[in-house]
Amino acid sequence: MRVHVVSDVHGNADALKRAGDGADALVVLGDLLDFVDYHDHDKGIMGVLFGAEKVGEFARLRREGTRDETVAYSRTLWATLDDPAAAVDEAVREQYSTLFASMTAPTYAIPGNVDAPSAWPEFAGEGVHLADGEVVSIGGLRFGFAGGAVLPDGVLPRPRKGAAWRPYLRAREEFDAAVSLLDEVDVLCTHIPPAVPELTYDVVARRAELGSRALLDLIRRQRPRWSVFGHVHQPLAARRRVGHTECRNVGHFKETGQPYVLRW
Repeated sequence: MRVHVVSDVHGNADALKRAGDGADALVVLGDLLDFVDYHDHDKGIMGVLFGAEKVGEFARLRREGTRDETVAYSRTLWATLDDPAAAVDEAVREQYSTLFASMTAPTYAIPGNVDAPSAWPEFAGEGVHLADGEVVSIGGLRFGFAGGAVLPDGVLPRPRKGAAWRPYLRAREEFDAAVSLLDEVDVLCTHIPPAVPELTYDVVARRAELGSRALLDLIRRQRPRWSVFGHVHQPLAARRRVGHTECRNVGHFKETGQPYVLRW
């Protein structure tokens, strides 16, 4: 069997069309949407809505400014739209229409934090299985899926009034409960990594993303062959072995255009 795994697609539909070539199945670990394109400022949802110059300033503030400066500037941008939520929804649907049509191999997909999973059933056609929270048999191995990212401890998933966009962030208790339902897993498929420092630290952003202790506990308890994930675009380490399990960041697919290959 040969299964190709991708994560952090961020709008790269052209590469996604080729991701399943030669594979028995394609696994997509989320972040399909290109919301802020930090390389091509005229692309992504914010580029479409506000233009390259304004997105460039937003990107500069993300790199060099304070959080308060970035938030304040972002609010001035959204205030220029008559109906920000409707504008974002239209842009999300346009991207999903293209991205889901690009999944040509038998596909098992979960959302990342830069996704709107409530819209997925509308776009997932025949051959695309929405696998979040499920254990699925592929080629005789049990694949367990858990999507989204976790909120910091003590932060509740309360939507900000009037927010045009809400990332798919789950309370830790909710995420942990979903992980607890994955039983006798041979391949653990998630958007975020287990809570291993080398796997959660992004060397370009110079900060640690939130990993999951529940995923690490499952790995130690169930000893799957592989744990595959994305989320951290430039990890300190792309792989680590935890006991019997090969833990692997499958890569920033938007930039690499190359799937990670599982064979057995």
